[in-house]
Amino acid sequence: HVQLVESGGGSVQAGGSLRLSCAASADAYSSYCMGWSRQSPGKEREKVASIDSVGTPLYVDSVKGRFTISRDDAKNTVYLEMNNLKPEDTAVYRCAAGRAGCPIPPATTYDYYGQGTQVTVS
Repeated sequence: HVQLVESGGGSVQAGGSLRLSCAASADAYSSYCMGWSRQSPGKEREKVASIDSVGTPLYVDSVKGRFTISRDDAKNTVYLEMNNLKPEDTAVYRCAAGRAGCPIPPATTYDYYGQGTQVTVS
């Protein structure tokens, strides 16, 4: 079982930056598809970014060029660097892990999720 603990959320003005971190516990972490999903009130959960075991990233169109996902397998940690934040980025961001690898199909959820961290852009 994988446990995921996020940190780094907060409030920022539009155009600002935040860096989210996700510490994972699992011996098999390095082979998982790791990603970030977000959800805001009244909206469906959205897969924001993912990164496979060799470091290949994927992004939803709305964050391309602004967000960067990375992983440090020595620390079992995944990061999401968010720049030029917009009010529409406001959401609860949850770290996620998928056993079957990337990409996670659109209609499929990850196997594990963290508790989430709030990101508010005003």
